[in-house]
Amino acid sequence: MTTGASRLSLVRPNRWFWLAWVVPAVLVTLALVVLAANGIRGLPQVESFMRSYPGVSTHLAATPVGIPAWLAWQHGLNAFFILFVIRTGWQVRTTKRPSIFWTRTNTGLFRTKNPPIRITLNLWQHIVFDTLWAVNGILFYVLLFATGQWLRLVPTNWDVFPNAVSAGLQYASLNWPTGTGWVYYNALQLLSYFVVVFIAAPIALVTGLRMSPGLSARFRRLDRVFPLPVARKLHFAVLIFFVAFIVIHVTLVLTTGARANLNHMYAARNDDGWTGVWIVVAALLVTAGIWAGARPVVVRAIAARSGRIIHRKR
Repeated sequence: MTTGASRLSLVRPNRWFWLAWVVPAVLVTLALVVLAANGIRGLPQVESFMRSYPGVSTHLAATPVGIPAWLAWQHGLNAFFILFVIRTGWQVRTTKRPSIFWTRTNTGLFRTKNPPIRITLNLWQHIVFDTLWAVNGILFYVLLFATGQWLRLVPTNWDVFPNAVSAGLQYASLNWPTGTGWVYYNALQLLSYFVVVFIAAPIALVTGLRMSPGLSARFRRLDRVFPLPVARKLHFAVLIFFVAFIVIHVTLVLTTGARANLNHMYAARNDDGWTGVWIVVAALLVTAGIWAGARPVVVRAIAARSGRIIHRKR
């Protein structure tokens, strides 16, 4: 005899069920995009357009060539921090009934007039990685403008837009844009990096500060000009954007000359050697070790050094 629970289990899809239709649908969609892009590129008008706009925007003569060592280290640290920012942010969002809380000790070097606010341990961990990411980002901005590297990330000519369309068609048709990121980025890369660095990252920081327990509780006047629900939606939208960007970025790095790209990004070298690969392997091992070691018992022990841990029964 089939019970109600068993009937429900037959109807309810397995948690991997979505792979049975999402993955094939994505693959079919990508194949159609490639076919369509190649068809569009074959049109005489499009061929003429792509000859006029080969995919690289006009850049200023003062634009520096190459990637300095400090930028390679900044990129590596940013990749490390953003992974844990995304991980802990997802934990904060998906944990419905948290059982472990942290309250800052108000007797140390950092003291406030008002009593500290209790937050979940997941949120504490998220704030820690957010802070490290923000500090690294501030240093990045300072060095970026102090060394002129900002010229590699900021569009300086309106032809960036038609060139971005051209580069997009080249990517979509699997005929990768020519050139090297060591000298300059193609227009689509330029726009993407500009959005990440100067739009998405600041939005993530501002909305994160707006959502922080201390500010949201003590600055109620912000509710009128910048409501908390709006900040939450924007913050989550930026998280999804970062995840999508990382997936696309890593895919293109590995499929458009992995060794040269990794040397540019992690070793500040313009060659096809293995230095960048080994640096990335070492960084991945360290990241995996910290990822695996960031268990609740370990996080609790670290958090307890700066505050009081409270357990609540579920």
